[in-house]
Amino acid sequence: MVADDRGLLAMDESNPTCNKRFAKLAIPQTVDARRAWRELILTTAGLGESISGAILYDETIRQQKKDGTPFVKIIADAGIIPGIKVDTGAKELAGHPGEKITEGLDGLRDRLAEYFEMGARFAKWRAVITPGEGLPSGGCIAANAQALARYAALCQEAGLVPVVEPEVLMDGRHSLDRCREITEEVLRTVFTELYAQGVMLEGLILKPNMVLPGLTCPTQEGADEVADATLKCLLRVVPAAVPGIAFLSGGQSSELASARLNAMNVRFKSRLPWALAFSFARAIQQPAMEIWRGQEANVPAAQQALYHRAKCNRAARSGEYNAAMEKQ
Repeated sequence: MVADDRGLLAMDESNPTCNKRFAKLAIPQTVDARRAWRELILTTAGLGESISGAILYDETIRQQKKDGTPFVKIIADAGIIPGIKVDTGAKELAGHPGEKITEGLDGLRDRLAEYFEMGARFAKWRAVITPGEGLPSGGCIAANAQALARYAALCQEAGLVPVVEPEVLMDGRHSLDRCREITEEVLRTVFTELYAQGVMLEGLILKPNMVLPGLTCPTQEGADEVADATLKCLLRVVPAAVPGIAFLSGGQSSELASARLNAMNVRFKSRLPWALAFSFARAIQQPAMEIWRGQEANVPAAQQALYHRAKCNRAARSGEYNAAMEKQ
């Protein structure tokens, strides 16, 4: 999943989230439009050169091309590993105003068995950590860390590789240093719980946020400062047994996400015990969606944009990305 400088494509947004993105571009919010969008992504020629795994949503893993070919078969034929999002979303955490807990553990063992039979070979669970005044609380961090660990143990029992995603959100005015402090505390707690649940670290992928200043923070550090803060944090808390770290994009622009991943690999790759990869969603898909806009005639140009973004992120994994690539 992290070999050959490839990374993961997160195309697991829920139907309501996908519909919101469609609405902004005047794309019909229908089952067929979502199916057509996903077919556009999965039939992009050469996608497997840069993408090792695709994280799907429940609706997506059950869908087919217009000609009846299952999406899972298309993915596998392209040399891409099918994956599946298995959490059921973040809900308000009782007793903790402004904080959330990710749900979906009930019935998860049976759902994992079904997804394995359908062809999935890895899964994903996202926990949401919100920075703020007095936040996050220890209770929120602990509850989400335990849920991530229980999910990961169930995945490994079912023969699926768990992608463990504790996301410290970008929203807010918090500084780069504050994000680093929160991320370190979250990851330290997550790995404590993973140990407690007997999860094999060699058989998981960590999907963390990059250490970034909040979107409304007056000071926005450059890619090198972000790289230094992120790796300083990860080297303190992520065990060497973990084979790969695949960053989420978390609302970053496509170019910034690539530039920051590139800076990390340029500055640290030779010193790291784990591979630094990507597991981007909007940072790969958004330019293509803006070109497509639900129009069949726009499919070739949209696929070219998707292929380009995937290629840029593969270059970033080897420290070979640069701004000139965006003009190609």
